[in-house]
Amino acid sequence: MRKRELMLLASRSYTDEEQTELISAINFAIEKHKGQKRKSGEAFVTHPLAVAGILIDWGLDIDTVLAGVLHDTVEDTETSLPTIENLFGRDVAFLVDGVTKVSQARSGMRDLSSYLPATKDNLTKLLIAVGQDVRVIIIKLADRLHNMQTLQHLSREKQLKIARETLEVFAPLADRLNMGRVRVQLEELAFSYLEPKEFKRLQRVMKDRLGKSHRKLARVRHDVDKKLTEESIDHQMDGRIKSVYSLYKKLQKVDSIDDIYDLIALRIIVEDAETCYRVLGIIHAMYRPMVNRIKDYIARPKPNGYQSLHTTIITENEQIVEFQIRTATMHDYAERGLAASFHYNEQKLTDAYRKGHIAAMPADLAWISQLQEVAAQVSEGKDADLERLKVDLFGNRIFVYSPKGDLYDMPDGAFPLDYAYRIHSDIGRQAAGFRVNGKMVAFDRTLQHGDVVEVITKRNAQPRPDWLELVITRHARDKLRAQLKRT
Repeated sequence: MRKRELMLLASRSYTDEEQTELISAINFAIEKHKGQKRKSGEAFVTHPLAVAGILIDWGLDIDTVLAGVLHDTVEDTETSLPTIENLFGRDVAFLVDGVTKVSQARSGMRDLSSYLPATKDNLTKLLIAVGQDVRVIIIKLADRLHNMQTLQHLSREKQLKIARETLEVFAPLADRLNMGRVRVQLEELAFSYLEPKEFKRLQRVMKDRLGKSHRKLARVRHDVDKKLTEESIDHQMDGRIKSVYSLYKKLQKVDSIDDIYDLIALRIIVEDAETCYRVLGIIHAMYRPMVNRIKDYIARPKPNGYQSLHTTIITENEQIVEFQIRTATMHDYAERGLAASFHYNEQKLTDAYRKGHIAAMPADLAWISQLQEVAAQVSEGKDADLERLKVDLFGNRIFVYSPKGDLYDMPDGAFPLDYAYRIHSDIGRQAAGFRVNGKMVAFDRTLQHGDVVEVITKRNAQPRPDWLELVITRHARDKLRAQLKRT
């Protein structure tokens, strides 16, 4: 990207004063990166300018965009952090420093598959950088996206390493931040390098299927659009095509592509949640719903905060169609995730970051504030279970509920004892049984997203050594070991 292109993009989103700051940052970056080249032969500065352009497209605040322009200056030129602070302010310098620390931490990683630092010092840098201001990782995602878009200029060996890291680390991070559009872009690019033949084959399969599906879908779309208009429901409708990588993953679980019902989904966007449910009722009155495929992610969002109603219906001619129904705000969050959330709550979140903690993060992002707690423990010299930490940071998350409706964020694969110790160490110690969704379950039953979990306690109950095999969270294991030593 060139300076003129970036400024044209910025002119639509930022004040004259902010645009002046951006021009200063661009000029500074051009001067500092003068003479540096990318593998493509282009001037190196085109990369940070492209990163800034991506951040503008995601709707980030001006400080984040400035940091995007300057994110490589401290690491790749003689520029010092105090210089950045003097010229562009404390917040921009804070973000540039965070991005630099993440890069330094990654350079000390043991291997790409685990994405875990080789030393406690590197681990601390990574956790503190991300924990103090999540915009740091958003900048890194923009940085990685542009690098993936220009990966063709690197050697095959480097392509494979970067693509694998992207698929195993950065795409899951984007998913954790509910940045769905970015996750799909990263997955598609990475998969195209890791499995080029399979990627092209599935592209051809998709093209063939979509050609037939589009024609059949047109009638359903017309009929639903007409009915919603008759009901005076203000709405927008478009189609969502399943990504090639998502199709690849789904085919690992089913016997045939004929068993995949959501290659194309019709997406309906309405004004409010109440209308979402009204539209769901109308669609179910028009067509026969597949009851086991009705998903209410509005009442119970996905672990990353995603909200929408999903339903799959069967038409009179036996065509199967999936619908997704959501509000405009839900759709924006599904596409841009925390980038959208930050844009809406910029001042509140910035104040929280500056105080050194995440004071008002939604429940689905509470894991971010937990990073600082882990970082503090490592800084104090306490042992860190790196393998478990990988699960906690990059593994899938689930949400479970107490009988009173309180929400608890847990790693995928957690057991009822993990939940009990999460509530309180005494609750864990006295656990005698568990009810999940009203039914008694064994201690080794893994929890699922949306479960309602009740702990049955006995005052004289004591923990047992074999419980160590029935917990996966670091917190539960530490508390359990301490209790066992006292018994």
